[in-house]
Amino acid sequence: RRQLKQWWSARMVRVLGVELQIRGGPVAPGCLLVANHVSWLDIFIINAFWPAAFISKAEVRQWPLFGWLAVTSEPVFLHRGSRGHAKIINEEIGAVLGRGHHVALFPEGTTTDGGSLLHFHGALLQPAIEAGCPIVPLALSYHDRNGRRSTAAAYVGETSLWQCLQSILAAGWLEGRVEACPPLTAEAAGGRKELALQARRQIATRLMLGSNETGAVAPLQHAA
Repeated sequence: RRQLKQWWSARMVRVLGVELQIRGGPVAPGCLLVANHVSWLDIFIINAFWPAAFISKAEVRQWPLFGWLAVTSEPVFLHRGSRGHAKIINEEIGAVLGRGHHVALFPEGTTTDGGSLLHFHGALLQPAIEAGCPIVPLALSYHDRNGRRSTAAAYVGETSLWQCLQSILAAGWLEGRVEACPPLTAEAAGGRKELALQARRQIATRLMLGSNETGAVAPLQHAA
């Protein structure tokens, strides 16, 4: 099932005119994958390389077509604001990691246009800490034919899913780039807050965004 998910994820991305490029070192089985979040397309790009169970907000299930696709990606749906549900989610994440499978999450909790990083929430890193599993930061970005950062795939603000899809198709060609950073462990970092900070710093470095946790990051040059 994971191989099939990997195949159709890569196929769908290419049908949309997005060419995949991977950088960085190998990723061992059973890691918590932690990525910055630009687009709904991020899920399928990560799955094309490392099939994973994704931690996702519950309302994603209501999205037309892509909600169904998300459900087939073995998601762990998160109901925000419920402490009791968070405990259940952590148990589910720990069980998946314990079986040697990847779990992926977007610790910003929302999307950006790719030119900045928001605060990384560390609460959902706890299952990986308890299971002793590595945490692998993933730096995601989209680029045009000239190698410039592109906002064509950005699913942010008031942009609808349909508008985002139209923007991707109108671009004609995009490079979806993902770089696997060196794995982090709780023993080396000293707790989930520090792990979240280190993951953010690694991703910021790969995206050349700077790593100021509280201040706004100056946007890079973009291509629409």
